[in-house]
Amino acid sequence: MTVTFHVLGPLEVRRDGHPVRISGRKPRLLLATLLLDAGRMVGADLLAEVLWAHRPPRSAQANLRTYASSLRTDLGGHVLRSDGGGYALDVTASELDLLAFEELVDRGEYDAALALWRGAPLCDLPGSPVWDRRLEPLRELRARAAEALIERRIAAGDHDGAVSELRGLLAEQPYREDLWGRLVLTLHRGGRKAEALRAYATVRGRLVDELGVEPGAELRGAYELILADESAPVVPRQLPPDLPDFTGRAEAVAVLGLPHPVAVVSGPPGCGKSALAVHAGHALRAAYPAGQLYLELGDREPDDLLAEALRALGVAAPPPTTAERSALLRSLLAERPMLMLLDDARDADQVRPLLPGNDSAVIVTSRRRITELPGAALVQLGPLTPDEALSLLARAAGADRVAREREAAQAIVAACGHLPLAVRNAGTRLAARPGWSLSVLRQRLDDDWLSELREVRTGLDRGYARLPADAARTLAALGLLGPAAQPGWVVDAALGRHGASDVTDLLVDGNLLDPVGTDEMGQPRYRVPDLIARHARSQRGDPAAVGRVLAAWTATAEHAMARLPTTVFSLTAAGAPRWRLPGATLDRLTSDPVTWFEAEHETLSAAVETAAGNGAAESAWGLAAAMVPYLDLRCHLGTWRSTHTTALAAARAAGDRYGEAAMLRGLAQVALYQDRYDEAADAFIRSRRIFRELGDRRAEATSICGLGAVSQFRGRYAQSLGHFRDALTIFEATGDRPGEAYARQAIGRVCLKSGDLAQASESLSRAMRLAQELGDAHREGCVCVQMGHLHRAISFHRHALEIFESLGDRHCGAYALQSLAGLQAAGGDLALASTGLERSREIFQELGDRSGEASSTQLLGELHRSAGRTGLALDYLRHADALRADL
Repeated sequence: MTVTFHVLGPLEVRRDGHPVRISGRKPRLLLATLLLDAGRMVGADLLAEVLWAHRPPRSAQANLRTYASSLRTDLGGHVLRSDGGGYALDVTASELDLLAFEELVDRGEYDAALALWRGAPLCDLPGSPVWDRRLEPLRELRARAAEALIERRIAAGDHDGAVSELRGLLAEQPYREDLWGRLVLTLHRGGRKAEALRAYATVRGRLVDELGVEPGAELRGAYELILADESAPVVPRQLPPDLPDFTGRAEAVAVLGLPHPVAVVSGPPGCGKSALAVHAGHALRAAYPAGQLYLELGDREPDDLLAEALRALGVAAPPPTTAERSALLRSLLAERPMLMLLDDARDADQVRPLLPGNDSAVIVTSRRRITELPGAALVQLGPLTPDEALSLLARAAGADRVAREREAAQAIVAACGHLPLAVRNAGTRLAARPGWSLSVLRQRLDDDWLSELREVRTGLDRGYARLPADAARTLAALGLLGPAAQPGWVVDAALGRHGASDVTDLLVDGNLLDPVGTDEMGQPRYRVPDLIARHARSQRGDPAAVGRVLAAWTATAEHAMARLPTTVFSLTAAGAPRWRLPGATLDRLTSDPVTWFEAEHETLSAAVETAAGNGAAESAWGLAAAMVPYLDLRCHLGTWRSTHTTALAAARAAGDRYGEAAMLRGLAQVALYQDRYDEAADAFIRSRRIFRELGDRRAEATSICGLGAVSQFRGRYAQSLGHFRDALTIFEATGDRPGEAYARQAIGRVCLKSGDLAQASESLSRAMRLAQELGDAHREGCVCVQMGHLHRAISFHRHALEIFESLGDRHCGAYALQSLAGLQAAGGDLALASTGLERSREIFQELGDRSGEASSTQLLGELHRSAGRTGLALDYLRHADALRADL
């Protein structure tokens, strides 16, 4: 337990940091007197003089004993002692602030010593002449310590700190001319000449009005020194004001809080580079009392900037050359380390001549990633986090409004790209319009954000105007491609030349294009920040640049598609433009076509949207069609449906009948996979009709095959066979042997279902021969599954599984597992059948094939029912019904 005593201010006693109540004024006066003479015996008569001031009662001695006893109870009894004639309180410097103060002053630790004072000593008690012999020397010691601290601050160049201390002393001793003289000179040496002259006018007026005397010689001399400007060098204080609503950036603030010879803050327009630098500069200001320089660089040249800096340091006529000015700046700052803030730098060449080269600290802000300054700390800024952006909006517009309409607030900061400048713009507009709901601004931002955020637009316009023509054209094209990260070769396509990495680097260094990693093919990928992309879309871009990018996606997607395991019903947009990457690059990227499509299918989907939005209907549906074999392989039915729906609308708007038919045929296939048979049949019929009108018999046959599949799944086997035989006739007539192989396999499958085993055997055998002649392993695997059913031979299924596994086709592999399980169950091997069905069900779940999952679940239920596990069977069967209901 620790008891501490405090007399440098109101009397306080604390036990383990908590206040201890000393009851009654007399015991407090007794305690205060003993503390002022801590460790020494104070006589009873002297104590009585303090407690009763020349009129002690007859019972004074008895009362003293009572008060002393009360103190022992309050304090614990171990510090208060008596020798019969008086009392003493034994405490150390760690227990009494007065003793601690005296020790710290002896050690020269003036700042810490003065920090112990909380006001006038014992200011909550009536004074006593007995105390004066102790308090007067104490006050003088405090004044000497304060003056010594002031001298130390002035010597260190901390004029602001010295001014603060001087004003504190003058509040207590308002007529001390020596202190006023020091205040006047310190203000002047700190670059605050006007304040110095006001301070002199204040003290002169006080002396004349209240005392009837003019200032003495020392104070007048300080005033005359200011008028003659014969003072210490100018101390610049040029930092712009700190933003009162500065929000977030904790990590960046921490980095800049450790002074660096050079720190470079870079980021896209509007991300708050200057605000961060100014905020960090104010935090560092005390560490650089010699001054803080601020220069706005922009497009200015170094010699102009150096002249401004030198004038701020008192050099009226800077030398004529850049090299001389740079050398003089370094000389002036060699003994006076300062903080320099170089705002909006163009590049490293602009910054280098301005660097002081000593113990100064420099913070540079730039839109470019300036990495050429050796040893510089690099701080890269991006958007605020969503929570930080909401907090900034709340500080600007009002926390209550943001809390009431949180959803609208979130939409506003998202529309602002979470960039501080845009969010602050939005917040100030709301603050100026208290009658608006946040939903009003949200809608206006959705309608025309550039008009709403004019300051943001001005900055983006200025940055865009500075770009070289190739970079501006590329940025405008990239802005139209959506938010998906793009591979680096897209820049080549936009410019129509290979090897355009110089433009990519320029945009990356300018923080207009963000590197977002490397994909599975080893390609660097890039994304345009949201607000920059939206601004780029508002510029008059080059339609040919976007067209070339779409043409490159078409050519590359078709090249990758041709390498997939199966492309039997692929349709191509013959008239769509194509722009080809170099052969070696193309082969490297698509050497593993499935991996390429996995990396690019979201980007391809966005390209379909872009093509449709730009009226390039043939590019839109050509890209959508090129994706089909991959989407089929991986069962991405949602992407398949969305891309085809978009491209179908574009084809119809453009009057592209062939594109309309191709997209209808693709949408029909999706509907078939999802068991929407009426919808599938309708789309197959319409696509067939258009293909027939256009005279493309092979494409018509693909739609007829779709109708055959719909009829098969509905159990209309005769109708199904009719469709497949019609398609077979067309494939044979047009020489489409892969189509023929498909049709013969489909006929064999339907015959197998309908019980015509002889016809099934004949059709499947011919399909197998065709597949092997064509080297179509995927078709061979599909036929093997049917042959296994025909001959009740598990070996065919095992071969099919090997083929699908080698091709990476998990989807067809799952159907083969499902089929194999049927044979295993029929042969009595229920355990193996159950394992196979469970595995197929897992694959269907992973791929999102709800129909396949429902089939495997149904078969598992039937298997468990046949094994007598009725409860488990019912669970599976109910789940299968639920899956079908969802379909």
